[in-house]
Amino acid sequence: MQTNFTEEQLADPGTARANEILRACVHCGFCTATCPTYQVLGDELDSPRGRIYLMKDMLENERKPDAKTVKHIDRCLSCLACMTTCPSGVHYMHLVDHARDYIEKHYERPWHDRALRWTLARILPYSGRFRAALVAAKLGRPFARLIPDARLRAMLAMAPKRIPPVSRNDDPQSFAPEATPRMRVALMTGCAQKALNTDINDATIRLLTRLGAEVVVAKGAGCCGALTHHMGKTDDSHAHAAANIRAWTREMDGKGLDAIVINTSGCGTTVKDYGHMFAQDPLADDAARVSAIAKDVSEVLAELMPESDTRTAQEAKDGVAGIDAGPGKGVHAPPAATPGGLRVAYHAACSLQHGQKIKTHPKALLKRAGFEVVEPADSHLCCGSAGTYNLMQPDISAKLKERKVRTLEARAPQVIAAGNIGCMMQIGSGTEVPVVHTVELLDWATGGPMPPAMQRAE
Repeated sequence: MQTNFTEEQLADPGTARANEILRACVHCGFCTATCPTYQVLGDELDSPRGRIYLMKDMLENERKPDAKTVKHIDRCLSCLACMTTCPSGVHYMHLVDHARDYIEKHYERPWHDRALRWTLARILPYSGRFRAALVAAKLGRPFARLIPDARLRAMLAMAPKRIPPVSRNDDPQSFAPEATPRMRVALMTGCAQKALNTDINDATIRLLTRLGAEVVVAKGAGCCGALTHHMGKTDDSHAHAAANIRAWTREMDGKGLDAIVINTSGCGTTVKDYGHMFAQDPLADDAARVSAIAKDVSEVLAELMPESDTRTAQEAKDGVAGIDAGPGKGVHAPPAATPGGLRVAYHAACSLQHGQKIKTHPKALLKRAGFEVVEPADSHLCCGSAGTYNLMQPDISAKLKERKVRTLEARAPQVIAAGNIGCMMQIGSGTEVPVVHTVELLDWATGGPMPPAMQRAE
């Protein structure tokens, strides 16, 4: 794509990066085939190619964003399926993030949009506030039909039926390895996850320590910044990220870290991008160090969990004798009392398969542990969660959720596994099949308890 930025414009690092990305685009349109919003809406401007034209015009002309441009950019999920599809290597993520920052600085949204975005930015990244908001939403859910705004109704619907108790495992501390020490890692406990589902971090700690890892929850670490970053609130997102960088580099410079383990893939995509986010910041070197050792939990488990640590295929077969989910769309049997041979529908979170390019580790680990792993049709398409997307674009999100649940249930699973809390909440709100984190199943297969969500299903 030909661009015409001035030398003065290119002096800005963000604009210079946008120029590089725009010039890589050859207008081929391959991205439209895998863009979820284009699939739902059928509008060229709701495809990556269409949005690229809008962003180029806005940035190149330093134009004040108009409502039309903002609407189509707001509709982007940042699922990054376009980056997987693109034959030219267009780094759409950095482009749309820059455009959102530009919109936040130059566009005055209607007051109700500003209020909603301000509220989300002040609540979701803080687990205590988020937990209190979930309690309030649960109390207000019976009155949801009386609320005309679909986004506010979506906020009420977000509250889970069961709000978990606070887990002290999320407090700053160190967990000693239960086997021969093999590595020392920091676990990112996150923000929303600590309010929505404490089982995930608990299972991660059990599994990692069982496999010989010392697990550290670093003092001062919290939200990765993704939730506000994708709203264009760069100051907020960088403040969260900077706190993490300082917390983890203290550990790196102290007793040392072999990895920063992240069990929410949306956070992992962002932390791995800290080096880019802070490239012009005094924290640039430390941010790059953090990004270099940030790993999805499946990457670490692929190293720590050799095949001999899990059940053999025969043990798996013996453990599930007589259990059959049965054929037919949407049919599933109750979860088994033992993990061997259980039919697991694996949902590949966009941030994991497209953002981090991790596609095989979770499935290989589950198969190695004795589970039967199946995948839905169109597994590359988003479930519609996408951070705050299900709250700010509830209609599009609901259509994507319905399609994802339908394709998952068509595989007749006994349980659905995913590696991202947002996906788990989104899919879980549309199916009776228990939805758990991949780590919970691996913990169960190696001596841990049955995932609580499956216990409740039984």
